[in-house]
Amino acid sequence: MQVQDLTTDELKTLIRETVAEALEDIIPDPDEGLTVREEFKQELLEIQQRRKAGT
Repeated sequence: MQVQDLTTDELKTLIRETVAEALEDIIPDPDEGLTVREEFKQELLEIQQRRKAGT
């Protein structure tokens, strides 16, 4: 497949994915290897549930 065969949306997706991959290669994840405390996980889950409930 050639670029000229892609739709605009397909080309945008390809560009986004390529940029994301390049950034992942250049900028390391500062949180890699770290663990999340159980209390913090619980807080995030509660926030997520409240948002789903609309509060």
